[in-house]
Amino acid sequence: MRLRTAKDRLKIEHSIIDGVRGILVEFLEATPEVRSVIPGVIRPVRDARGKVKMRITVPTQNGWKAIALSSGARQELFISTDLTKEAIEAALVKAGALVE
Repeated sequence: MRLRTAKDRLKIEHSIIDGVRGILVEFLEATPEVRSVIPGVIRPVRDARGKVKMRITVPTQNGWKAIALSSGARQELFISTDLTKEAIEAALVKAGALVE
């Protein structure tokens, strides 16, 4: 099965929680070093209210895993890049996310 893409770097296989898609599109436009962002599992949580929050959690084989919190849910994001954690966090802040 082939993944649908937006701008060839945001993989859209299933839904993305409210508010996160716009930030990811801005993030990708401003950061050409990012190869792709693949949204993952969505789970409900109690403390995800207000402005979109993101947390870069652990390195993966080809980049970083992040958690996005918004609209009462959390979603895993897999960011494929060679950038450092600090550089990704700075780019996410420029795109409009609160980074924890």
